[in-house]
Amino acid sequence: MPVVHLLDYVAGNVRSLANAIEKVGYSIEWITKPADIEKAPTLILPGVGHFGHCLTQFTEGGYLEPIRKHIEAGKPFLGICVGLQALFEGSEECPNVAGLSLIPERLIRFDDRNKSVPHIGWNSAKVARTGHTNKRSFYGLQDGSKYYYVHSYAAPYRSGVLEAAGWTVATAKYGDEHFVGAIGRRNVLATQFHPEKSGAAGLRLLKAFLEGHEWGSLLHTMQAEPDQGLTRRVIACLDVRTNDHGDLVVTKGDQYDVREKAGTAATGLVRNLGKPVDMARKYYEQGADEITFLNITSFRNCPLVDLPMLEVLRRTAESVFVPLTIGGGIQATMDSDGSEVSALEVATMYFKSGADKVSIGSDAVVAALDFYTNGKRLSGQTAIELISAAYGNQAVVVSVDPKRVYVRSASETAHTSIQTTNHGPAGERFCWYQCTVRGGRESADMDVQQLVQAVEAMGAGEILLNCIDKDGSNTGFDIELVREVKRCVKIPVIASSGAGTPAHFAEVFQNTGTDAALGAGMFHRGEHTVKDVKDHLLDRGLLVRDLE
Repeated sequence: MPVVHLLDYVAGNVRSLANAIEKVGYSIEWITKPADIEKAPTLILPGVGHFGHCLTQFTEGGYLEPIRKHIEAGKPFLGICVGLQALFEGSEECPNVAGLSLIPERLIRFDDRNKSVPHIGWNSAKVARTGHTNKRSFYGLQDGSKYYYVHSYAAPYRSGVLEAAGWTVATAKYGDEHFVGAIGRRNVLATQFHPEKSGAAGLRLLKAFLEGHEWGSLLHTMQAEPDQGLTRRVIACLDVRTNDHGDLVVTKGDQYDVREKAGTAATGLVRNLGKPVDMARKYYEQGADEITFLNITSFRNCPLVDLPMLEVLRRTAESVFVPLTIGGGIQATMDSDGSEVSALEVATMYFKSGADKVSIGSDAVVAALDFYTNGKRLSGQTAIELISAAYGNQAVVVSVDPKRVYVRSASETAHTSIQTTNHGPAGERFCWYQCTVRGGRESADMDVQQLVQAVEAMGAGEILLNCIDKDGSNTGFDIELVREVKRCVKIPVIASSGAGTPAHFAEVFQNTGTDAALGAGMFHRGEHTVKDVKDHLLDRGLLVRDLE
């Protein structure tokens, strides 16, 4: 099996990139010191997180000049995400840190006045079709394909400027901003998106690069200009815990109760809906844009390195090439041998096993309460701050579990309330959303608006917005809740809880501006597939990623 060299400088989830490279028929040799780069015939530089942090690591580790020499020698080079950004002169993210300056342009932050930032999800990478590029594919890129992006800073695209310097450029559009999605010249290829997380489309690019096929045939000739822009993400969520026989299973609760109701043969037992790895693969094959695992078993007596969820991630990442999120237990803890382990160290274990994002729940509420108690001052020591500083805010999701508290008027509570069309049991016309912890079993003196604004300030990159009132109801998402949270934050929001039909997904996308929507029970029970949802969204004129 031919070999490719991969530089690992603790760049988040490099395990998935290694899996993708192996999937297309190549083996990996890890570069562990600068001298290794000189002997590498082909070099891949991945990267996630902060431009300044990554480039500083390259420089202090002695890697920057060997990378430059590798490129100047004409040997194949692929940069991914921050690996692309490193080719530029610099970035607004850290103005005092220089890049390789192969491209004399600077990256800027997306404008968040009319859209969520970070830019997270599936978008285009379209090459201008002129001259010799007409009806040809650049490293397997297809006009109608979508690729997975996750970033806050990008290189603005100005027509013809980079092309005049010999670069071939594939562009994407986010809101009204056009930016560089991929770029290449001679031996260099770089992508702002993550090919290892872009399904079949991303694997096709990796294979073309490794085989040296710069130009090829387009798989399909588009009769009409393909839609550019960010698609609506459909996420499959798997609640994972041990059942009464000690097996790790996917389950689903009704208002967070995962045991079978009275009147069934399995009364009182943990609801068993299938095996986590098999179900994740099934949803990937149906076209799920992301997979989220929520670990609802603590495994208190298990050494951290042997946590069953680590193995679930490792096995899933071998065959599922879309983003994976893991939630549950991302907190400072004590290992079974009595040693203390930080939340950052726990997160690192999950990233090394194949996770792209970690989801933090109850600890976020505790951190937010402290944030307000301390006059909205950041401590720098919360799990959110530590993990986002090391891996970027796009790697940190905060899972929010609010419930409705009805009041007769807004003046009855000090918390932020809304006038609701879904009146309370005594006809109340107002409600506020109270945050909960410990799987909804305990309430906190905090409303959802306070929580999401606090965690955004700490560095969270995304909100997973659950709703206890809607959980397991199959009656649709809480539109009022989603709309209110979207109003409060600039970061992306994932709507969760209540989905029972494809129409519920269309409703939440059309009426709230949510960035993604998540389903669980309706998929697990086989009532609808991910493809059913996407077909329905497409019929309603909403942009989705096609399954390839």
